[in-house]
Amino acid sequence: MNYYRLCCRYHGKVVRINDRFGRTHLGEITRVTNNKVFIRPVRQNQGFGYLGWGWGYYGFAYGIALGAITGLALAAFVW
Repeated sequence: MNYYRLCCRYHGKVVRINDRFGRTHLGEITRVTNNKVFIRPVRQNQGFGYLGWGWGYYGFAYGIALGAITGLALAAFVW
């Protein structure tokens, strides 16, 4: 799968990324380069917003090598 194009398509969206080291990353895609995707970590807040849930940002964006990605999904479909 071409994760570069998929990451570009989901730029600005909250996604869940699984890597080949068994880690799961949940965050908003802030930047995509030829070999990395940068995400800003988020966590789900209960009791926030009109629907009773929302995203809260924490921390700084960090890069994940595109070659290390084994799966990527929009976080809206994860919950």
